[in-house]
Formats: sequence, C-alpha cells, structure tokens
Amino acid sequence: MDFMALLGIGLLTGVTTALFGFGGGFVAVPVVVWADAALGPDAMRVAVATSALVMVVNAGFATAVTPRRTLAALRGGGPLLALLAAGAAAGAFAVRYAPAGPVRWAFLGYLALTIADLALRPGFLRPHPRPASRPRPAADTAAPARGPLPAVLGLPIGAVAAFLGVGGSVLTVPAMRRAGHPMRLATVLANPLTLVVTLPATAVSLSGTLDSAAAQAHAQLVGLVDLRAAGALLLGALPVIAVLRRRPPRIPDRAHAWAYLALLCVMTAAMAFAG
Repeated sequence: MDFMALLGIGLLTGVTTALFGFGGGFVAVPVVVWADAALGPDAMRVAVATSALVMVVNAGFATAVTPRRTLAALRGGGPLLALLAAGAAAGAFAVRYAPAGPVRWAFLGYLALTIADLALRPGFLRPHPRPASRPRPAADTAAPARGPLPAVLGLPIGAVAAFLGVGGSVLTVPAMRRAGHPMRLATVLANPLTLVVTLPATAVSLSGTLDSAAAQAHAQLVGLVDLRAAGALLLGALPVIAVLRRRPPRIPDRAHAWAYLALLCVMTAAMAFAG
C-alpha cells in the first residue's frame, strides 16, 4: 500500500517538475518523512537525501527534453552553475551533522517565509515588466538577452536548497519572475539549475550513514537514500514529465503564478502534519 501511495505521489512530482520547476523536493520530502516515520528523527535526513536523488533524475530528464533554444538562456552562466554546485555540496555536508528536528522546522519556516514573500511583496504574482530590447511573442520561451540569475546568488541558493532538500526551484523561480521572466520560462529553466544543485547533494547523501538501530534494519537504505521510495516516486513521475514536455498546457501567466503559490501552501500543510 505504501508503494502504491508513493507511486501516486510520483505522478504529482511529474506534474510539479514539468509545470512548476519543482524536481520533486517540496513534494518528496513530506512524503518520504511519512513513509519512513519508523526511522524517528532520522526520517528527515533520509527524506532530504531521497528527495535529492529524485530531483536529479526528474530534473535531468526534464532538462534533456527541453528545447535547446530555451536552454540557451543559460549560455555564459558557468560562474552561476559552479557556485550553485559548490553551495549544494556544502549544504549537503551540513545536513548530515545538523539535528533532525531543527532541519524540519527550518524546512517549514522557509516555506512559510517564501509564501508570505510571494504573496505580499510585489513582483511575483504581478511581475515587473522587463526592459524591451526587441519585440517577442508573449508565449515565446526562447532565451532572454541576459542570464536568468546573477552568479553571486549561486552559493546561497545551492547551500539552502541542498540543506533543506528543495532543489532550488523555490529560490530560482521567484528570482527569475521578479527579473521579469514569464512563469513558463522561469519554471523551465529551474530544472537545469535544480540538476546542478542536486548532483553534488546526491553524491554526498549516498556516501552518508545513519547509526540508529532502525536505520540499520532498513534494507532499502543506500547511504542516506531510501531507494524503494525514490524508485516508486520516479516510476510515477517520468512518464508524466515526458507527456507534459511533449504537449505542455497553455496556462495564463498570472494563473500559473497563483498555482505555484497554492502548491507551496499545500506542501507546507503536508509537511506540518507529516509523521
């Protein structure tokens, strides 16, 4: 029954990856905490690590099926990508030694602050217009003239994302949105940025260990990763990503932004009531 529930949640992670740029972190963390509640305080560490692996695969697949002209927005973004990776490695090492309780409350607190920021501060639900350099169709998702984010943001985004297991999209999408990018482009570009964050985080997680008796009896753990949970989530997610990338729905920009905010609210409630 747990496997079927995880498979169903995997379908949702496919939708969030394709439409909102969430590689699975905000969905996967509460679900894995619930599935691995028997691990006690270690469930949060396992959830963060498992979430990273799910996001590597989901974000990597979503990036692979994204049109090259869209990914061209990242051209020249080497410094940003390098700092994202460095920050992610630091965040993944830090979560291995942090008390599990504070990590969970940090996850909830970060979500709550993000929701308040998106709802109250101008620039997300109704973005500031970008300076027009040349005419472009409203639905066009081709590369903008400048990169999606300043490189200096890479280190803190990578560290926070890996520490909390969120992949980075909840930081990068609002930042790109406030820079004037439409939701469709911001969410698409969140996937390659998430991939850069989660690769080093996953490598660190696979090499970690838990000392509790419950963890040692958990046969599906490889390092800190629950392979059974990750496999079920991916089995549900990948077909959905393939379909939605091939035939993306046309969502009005403002409705897309409101849906993003609503999803964060749902995930906050799920995490608050997880085991």
